[in-house]
Amino acid sequence: MLSVEAQKPPKGKWTTPPFDPRFPNQNQTRNCYQNFLDYHRCVKAMNRRGKSTQPCEYYFRVYHSLCPISWVQRWNQQIQDGTFAGKI
Repeated sequence: MLSVEAQKPPKGKWTTPPFDPRFPNQNQTRNCYQNFLDYHRCVKAMNRRGKSTQPCEYYFRVYHSLCPISWVQRWNQQIQDGTFAGKI
């Protein structure tokens, strides 16, 4: 899990996430949630293989630009508590 400091966006490096054809509607809630799951799945898979988690940064940037901070904090707390409903 990344620390709070590591989760802050680097200065001048944020861009708007590109269009994702899986989520064509204006409401991007599902896009936010799916990228959150994809990030954690990616980190888990890369750590299991002993590789760098650098490729997972894309998902991290996307969900951080789409998701409200309160959701991310709540989901991270649920993951730590073992009560998160998503499959990671």
